[in-house]
This record gives sequence, structure tokens and C-alpha cells, in this order.
Amino acid sequence: MADKQISLPAKLINGGIAGLIGVTCVFPIDLAKTRLQNQQNGSRLYTSMSDCLIKTIRSEGYFGMYRGAAVNLTLVTPEKAIKLAANDFFRHHLSKDGKLTLVKEMLAGCGAGTCQVIVTTPMEMLKIQLQDAGRIAAQRKLMPETVAAGTVETKSPTAMQLTRELLREKGIAGLYKGLGATLLRDVPFSIIYFPLFANLNNLGKRGVEGPAPFYVSFISGCLAGSTAAVAVNPVDVIKTRLQSLNRGSTEDTYSGVTDCIRKILRNEGPSAFLKGAYCRALVIAPLFGIAQVVYFLGVGEFILSFLPKRDN
Repeated sequence: MADKQISLPAKLINGGIAGLIGVTCVFPIDLAKTRLQNQQNGSRLYTSMSDCLIKTIRSEGYFGMYRGAAVNLTLVTPEKAIKLAANDFFRHHLSKDGKLTLVKEMLAGCGAGTCQVIVTTPMEMLKIQLQDAGRIAAQRKLMPETVAAGTVETKSPTAMQLTRELLREKGIAGLYKGLGATLLRDVPFSIIYFPLFANLNNLGKRGVEGPAPFYVSFISGCLAGSTAAVAVNPVDVIKTRLQSLNRGSTEDTYSGVTDCIRKILRNEGPSAFLKGAYCRALVIAPLFGIAQVVYFLGVGEFILSFLPKRDN
């Protein structure tokens, strides 16, 4: 993140706290992104992010915007911990005299993105079902023609119920549906984000060795995060479609990444791959900006200062 040297435990605490704060702040936008990406031609319930949020509040109440947030809040800390620890590990082993070439920075990001899907895939799998449940319920009421005849309305399941059902029916593989698409999203994201942030941050350094000012790190995090988010949005659309279990009767189902790409291009056109792109940028930019605030304030170091120090 920023240029000052931070111990790994402090980084993990900072990453976890930043994730918890960030998810709480931007989760409603993430919910709108999921619902916009999942709706297909012929079953369009929402016209924009604001329209989605307004209709969600009207039909599900304020807390309807936080469907699936508990899953994210539970798993965001281990996800950030794995990502930060992996990035540090790869940067350390790829660096020569403390310096990294752009290619090695990208390789370190690639390694971090690959490792984080261990947690990201099941987290996204559960979150998407919970987020999209409200869209399916709203379709039943407002667009009954999109629901198969004879379909019985059921109560939205909890994260634990979904987990048990997936494990019982498909085993651990059920939680890792869409793993390939998640890799195709998270690996390029990390390849773009980490080097872009490091190079943007270096532009604002005070002198050759001096750290960049806080506002430079903050802006660099926001710009790098939003750029990487928009760049990989087409894959995020594919991942969201593949991981959604419930659909309307008029909506396509997909057997894999290639089948999903082909059907989206045929039925919705190339522009469908940009669905929710601005929502995703609005989600990711504050997340990394908040992370910079937490790192700048040294929250992790402050917490660790209360722990007893070991005597050598």
C-alpha cells in the first residue's frame, strides 16, 4: 500500500478493518451491480443503479440493500489477509535489492489474485444468491410473465441454508461454482491494480526515497482500483451469471464461460458485458481509498502496541 514499512500482522489487521468498513459503506451499490448484471433482455426490472436502490427500499425496506452483507463481512478479513500476505510473499521473493520490474510487479499481483480465490469464490457464490433473491421476488410480483407457470414462491434462504444445501447436493465443488470465471476476474484485476497503484503512488513521492503524501496514496488507490474494476467488468458479468442459481423462465442458463459469452453476445449484444461497470467502479474505488485511510492512520500498529512484547 503506502510506502512506509508495515509488519505483516499490522497489514492483516489494517486490511481486515478496511474491508469491514468498506463493505459496510458500499454494499448497497454492490447489490445494485449484481442485480443489474443478472437481469436479461425481456426481464429488465431496473433501469439504473438509483432505480434499483429505490425499488429495493420500497419492496424490501432499508436493510434489503444489505442482503448478503453478513457473508461478505464474515469472509472479507481472511480474503484480505490472504491477498496481502500473498502479494508480500511474491514481491519479496521476486525483488532484487528491494526493487521490482513492472513484469515482476505484475507476477506478484497474479500470485496474490490466484491465492485469494480460495475465499473469494465461495463468498461470491453465497453473496450473489442472497443479493439476487430480491430481484427474483420482485419479478414474481411486477413481471409475472417471466416466472414459470406453477412455480411456488419460497422464502429466501439464509447463507447457512444455502451452504448446507450446496454441500449436500454437490459437495465442496458446489461452493466453487464459477471458479474459472473468478480466476479470470481476480488475477487480471490484481495484475492491473498493484503495479498501477505502485507507479501512480511513486509519482507523488517527496524526493527519491521519501514517502508519498497521504492524499497521493488515497487518489492512487481510488484511480488504480476503479481502472482495474472497469477493465475486468466483462468477466465479472460472466462470473455473476454463472454463479446465479435461480432464474426467471425467460432467462438463459449457462453451461460454462464459453457458452455464457456466446449467449450474451447473441441475445444481448457486446454492451451487456459493461452492465454494472460504473457500479463496480463506485464500489472498488472507495474500498481502496478507505484502505489507504486505515493504513495512514496506522490502526493495525495501534492495536498491536497494546500486546505484550516478547523478550529476546
